[in-house]
Amino acid sequence: MRVSVSCIIPAWNEAARLPVVLRAVLGHPAIDEVIVVDDGSTDDTAAVARSLGAAVLRQERNRGKSAAVAAGVAAARGDLVLLLDADLIGLTPMAVMDLLLPVRSGRADAAISLRQNAPWLWRWIGLDYISGERVMPRAMLLPYLDRMAGLKGFGLEVFLNRLWLAQRVRLAVVGLAAASPSKAAKQGLWRGLRADVGMLRDIGATVGGMQVLRQIIGLRRLRLHERAGRPVAAWAEGE
Repeated sequence: MRVSVSCIIPAWNEAARLPVVLRAVLGHPAIDEVIVVDDGSTDDTAAVARSLGAAVLRQERNRGKSAAVAAGVAAARGDLVLLLDADLIGLTPMAVMDLLLPVRSGRADAAISLRQNAPWLWRWIGLDYISGERVMPRAMLLPYLDRMAGLKGFGLEVFLNRLWLAQRVRLAVVGLAAASPSKAAKQGLWRGLRADVGMLRDIGATVGGMQVLRQIIGLRRLRLHERAGRPVAAWAEGE
């Protein structure tokens, strides 16, 4: 039986960058629906998404990424959810397939990206624990939607980590041929730095500082070691 996939893209004031991501997923043979959750944007994010053919959920006020993703998961119909950030640079349909394939094939229970411009430390340890590009069963998230919606804005990724660790998922780490701009590049130096501090504060409020280190260690143990960090396209060529 074919596994259906819902792609959920939370977006706040991403009208300029969103088209690159949407062109990689709209019409993709492995994706059944694309939902953009406009998190109270003040630009043309919703109009751009609709013009390109995505379904749009609009939140009247900015509630943060966690609430946006929870709304998207609640509206989705797929067996799997593919979470993508709206500002990715250089994303292609092949890169999307690379991320989906380990879970669609049953090789892994969940997948997480390691972007090509990930910080050197994440590349060295082979894991970006706060990556926004993830694949997992929608059913895994359904019991936790209310809790997700109430998280601090950037608490989503560490909450998902905690869920994966509790369920001891088989985790594929996928080298993603795409990059993410820094907050400083998007918002200017000082606003970007404040946003980075706010993200760290949200992470700490969700799981606590020491728990972050435990998550990194735990997720590394869950990786499919013989495949971790290698692009799925390369795995397929060797099989």
